[in-house]
Amino acid sequence: MISNNSDDTRSTAVDQLEAFGLSAYAARTFVALASLGEGTAKDVSALAEVPRTRVYDATAELRKLGLVDVQQSTPKRFTAVSAETTGRRFRREYTRRADALTEALGEMEPVTPNAEQRGVWTVTGREMVSDRVVEFVDDASDAVVLVTLDALLTDDVVDALQSAADRDVAVHVSGMDFSATDSDDDRLPDGCGLDSPRAWSGVPAGRLLMVDRRRTLASVLVDGEDEHPSGARDETAIWGAGENNSLVVVLKAMFGWLNGNIV
Repeated sequence: MISNNSDDTRSTAVDQLEAFGLSAYAARTFVALASLGEGTAKDVSALAEVPRTRVYDATAELRKLGLVDVQQSTPKRFTAVSAETTGRRFRREYTRRADALTEALGEMEPVTPNAEQRGVWTVTGREMVSDRVVEFVDDASDAVVLVTLDALLTDDVVDALQSAADRDVAVHVSGMDFSATDSDDDRLPDGCGLDSPRAWSGVPAGRLLMVDRRRTLASVLVDGEDEHPSGARDETAIWGAGENNSLVVVLKAMFGWLNGNIV
């Protein structure tokens, strides 16, 4: 029986397949076949609690996706493709869809220009804030200044900083809880380490970012939500763009106070 209570592994697989767009019956049928190796509609029905007549509909759906093969015997027998093949199938499909979406959105022009934005915008969640940081650094053409916690210096952020440095963007990084000037730290672009005179210990700040002196982001750590481990801390950020944007003006002054004339 495939049940959220009796088998966490199977229920996780069913949940993920449904999230990828499979019907509930198709997801249950596929997981049952993956467990059986191969089987008839009767076998699947008994294990997956899918009505036998609906197993045939489910296997037809799975065959269109290339996830199930059929033996033309009496009765028909079905077998699921391997876990590796399944993973490749979904990665290929969703990479294609993501690429098509990115291309379509990239060709769209905003109705109104947004180079100068009034007020500030809010983004919540550590991954979402990191995505914003990477996006802003990827758009940098002149200078990037980042003050951050080590835990928030993810591989994606480091890669974006390195890519910016490779484009001859001036990259300056200061750590709140680590030394960005440590010559043994090979994660960051060469020579980007920046000493910060302020003691950040105990401060709930997450990161401060200034890009091209006209786009800024500031985040703080907050209590973790249910999806985070006990004791973890989530992140909330505000950001703004434009030379006259209030957040840009404030953080530009703050960076000047912290680190001299880098901004």
